[in-house]
Amino acid sequence: MAASLHERALRCLAQREHSRVELARKLCGLGSEDEVNSELDRLAELGLLSDARFADAYVRAKARRFGASRLRLELSRRGVAAELIGEAIEDNCGNSEQERAREVIRRKFSSAPADQQEWARQARFLQGRGFSTEIIRKVLREHPGDEPA
Repeated sequence: MAASLHERALRCLAQREHSRVELARKLCGLGSEDEVNSELDRLAELGLLSDARFADAYVRAKARRFGASRLRLELSRRGVAAELIGEAIEDNCGNSEQERAREVIRRKFSSAPADQQEWARQARFLQGRGFSTEIIRKVLREHPGDEPA
């Protein structure tokens, strides 16, 4: 049982980085809670499992598409500690939040919002991607006269 638990854990980690919580969820059916925790501790001691490394990899992969609040939410859902999330976002988001939002909106929409309805549509899109209201207003305001009254 322990060998298959270890093999499954290594297979999961070979595919991509996992948080401790994610990997525990995937391994829960292969052994008791104590066996799974013991295996996770062993993997962490060997340097094969690291929430900090997972958070860095996740932010690097997703930062071009999402804002900081969405990254924080997704990492916290995966069981990563708040301080590790903050460090990963700070270390891996080279562009400012506003620059990233500008790039996301540029890739999605070919032109600036022409009316209030289009402005609201683009704002909702950015909001869904995890950008703050302040950033959304700044990015959409860069086109004079486009923000609704």
